[in-house]
Amino acid sequence: MAQSTSVRPLAAGDRPAWADLWRQYPAFYETVLPEDIYHSTWERLMAPDEPVWGALALAGERPVGLVHYIYHRTAWALADNCCLQDLFVAPDGRGLGHGAGLIAHVADTARQAGSGRLYWLTHESNTTAQALYDRVASRSGFIQYRLPLS
Repeated sequence: MAQSTSVRPLAAGDRPAWADLWRQYPAFYETVLPEDIYHSTWERLMAPDEPVWGALALAGERPVGLVHYIYHRTAWALADNCCLQDLFVAPDGRGLGHGAGLIAHVADTARQAGSGRLYWLTHESNTTAQALYDRVASRSGFIQYRLPLS
């Protein structure tokens, strides 16, 4: 049964709900982040001079999903790109349109900010998310490589 999905930007009073969802996201990938990362991420999300933003998906009044996104320059275009960095919907909110709603929110916000492209990554094992992503976007064909610097 489809629920009514609404998405809104994060507000200062959202920290407890955001923290709960944000801790579930790395856990989904069997990862635990240091405590200072949670604190720093929240501070960045709330700072008006940071290029990182966040929003919550709501089922009624209850937060069931989150998204973080970042604007950055690119050498390939004049307009900034928008990277949808984190997208998470709690298990009891999946399959109800919340993920698509979060993506649409970021796309609309990035469009209004003058961004030329919205992009994101997902793990190759996350086939459930890929089914949604394949409906709303196209695959770039690029493979990500990482070189840890610390």
